[in-house]
Amino acid sequence: MKTNKSYTKRIKITKNGKMKARKPGFNHFNAKQSRSKQLSGKVAKDFKMSNKDKSHFLPFN
Repeated sequence: MKTNKSYTKRIKITKNGKMKARKPGFNHFNAKQSRSKQLSGKVAKDFKMSNKDKSHFLPFN
C-alpha cells in the first residue's frame, strides 16, 4: 500500500498525531478581502479525518 502524496503535501502531522491543514480557497483573488481575512487563510487549522480514511490515504504516518 502506498501513501497518497497529494494528502501528505497538504497535511502536517504534529508530534502528538494531530493533523493540521490550510483552509482551502486562499491561493489567489485575495486583493478585495480585508487584511485580517487574507491572513486568516494562511493559518493551519485542525483537520478532521476518520480513522478509516487515515489508514487508506496515510498508511505509514
